[in-house]
Formats: sequence, structure tokens, C-alpha cells
Amino acid sequence: MNWHKSSYSNPSGGDCVEVADGVTGVVPVRDSKDPHGPALAFTAEAWQSFVAGVQAGDFPAGS
Repeated sequence: MNWHKSSYSNPSGGDCVEVADGVTGVVPVRDSKDPHGPALAFTAEAWQSFVAGVQAGDFPAGS
């Protein structure tokens, strides 16, 4: 799997989310600070909905 850090992640190593590509039917997501820890798997539709909410400001900082 190829993991990619979110463009919304904190560049100084703070809150970082990584997403993997190349997995059919799901979008794997993990905490970049714990690369050997668990990953969550979302359907593509659920992930697209989440990303749209982030872009729309539905999740205020610090919540």
C-alpha cells in the first residue's frame, strides 16, 4: 500500500492523517504518528462525504 499524508495535516508533525490508495472498495486511513498501529477502512462514499465536510468547515479546529 502507498500511504499519502493529507494536505490538511499539520506540517510540523502535529495532527496528521494518511490515506492509502490501491485498495479496492475501501479507503484506508491511519494516524501518521503511529504507522504500525491500526488503520480505519471507509467506503469511498463515506470518505468523500467526510472530505466534503472538512472542506466546508463542518469540523471546527479543536473539536
